[in-house]
Amino acid sequence: MYHALALLAVAWAATHWPLPAVHLAGWCFVVGTFLFSGSVYILALTETRWMGAVTPLGGLAFLLGWLALAWGVWRQGQ
Repeated sequence: MYHALALLAVAWAATHWPLPAVHLAGWCFVVGTFLFSGSVYILALTETRWMGAVTPLGGLAFLLGWLALAWGVWRQGQ
């Protein structure tokens, strides 16, 4: 839920500061959503056990998205 709000924040930030870091943040949030949520859905619906190993990659993408967004906003403020 919070990462959907983060995508809205990225869209707002991209209109004000069209920096590569802000665009990277948006892509990280999208990839993180697909990897994290997608792997959890597949795991719950099919009980494919190896999909549980993909879930932390989605979390890593979320973390990278937050870092990229913070970096882009911070760089713009300088």
